[in-house]
Amino acid sequence: MKSITIEGQLRTGFGKAATRQLRSEEKVPGVIYGGAKEINFSAPLAAFKDIVYTPDFMVAEIKVEGATYNCVLKDLQFDKVTDKLIHVDFLELVGKKKVTVSIPINFVGSPNGVKEGGKLAIKMKSLKVKTTPEHLLEHIDVDINELQINENIRVQDVKAPNMEILNSPRIPIASVAMTRQLKQEEASGAKAAAPGESKPAEAKAEAPAAKK
Repeated sequence: MKSITIEGQLRTGFGKAATRQLRSEEKVPGVIYGGAKEINFSAPLAAFKDIVYTPDFMVAEIKVEGATYNCVLKDLQFDKVTDKLIHVDFLELVGKKKVTVSIPINFVGSPNGVKEGGKLAIKMKSLKVKTTPEHLLEHIDVDINELQINENIRVQDVKAPNMEILNSPRIPIASVAMTRQLKQEEASGAKAAAPGESKPAEAKAEAPAAKK
C-alpha cells in the first residue's frame, strides 16, 4: 500500500489568533484521534499535497516530537473563498482496532456488453468498509468481464475478504447501457422481421354479388 510521511509539530497555541498565525506561515492545523490520546499538530501545507490531491488510498506516517503515528485521512476542510486547505483530520491505526474508511474500486477487465456495442457506466468509485488495519487495501478489485448489456454489478456482488462493506447491497456500482445506435439497430431489425401488412384491397377476391 502507498504511504506518505508527514513531519509535524505539536500545537501549543489554540484559538482564532493562533490558527491565523499558522496559516500565515503556510502551515495547516491537524488532529490525530482514535489512539490513546488526541494529538493536535501542524505541518507545512505542501506536506499534505500528495495525500489530499489524489484518488489513491494511502497510509500517512505522521512524525511529531519524536513519535510516529500510522494514520488514514479522515476529513478535510477547505476555505470557502480561496479553496485552500485549512484543516486535516487523521484517524490513528491501532493494533486490531477496526476502522471505517472509503477504499477506491479498481474495475478489472473489459465487459462483454461493451464489446457488443454497449457503453460502460461507472456508478460508484469507492466503497465504505469496516476492517482492521492489517486488512486495509490500496483498492478493491471488481471483475467486470462478464457484464452484459443492460446488466448491473451491485455492491452485493463485490468480493472483499476480511472487510464489512457498509454500502447498501442493492446499489449498482457499474452497468452496461444500450447505446442509441444499438437501440436504432434493434428497432430496424424488429421492423424488418414484423409480419407484412395485408395486401391492398384490389388484390382481395371480390365478394360475390348479392342475389336479386
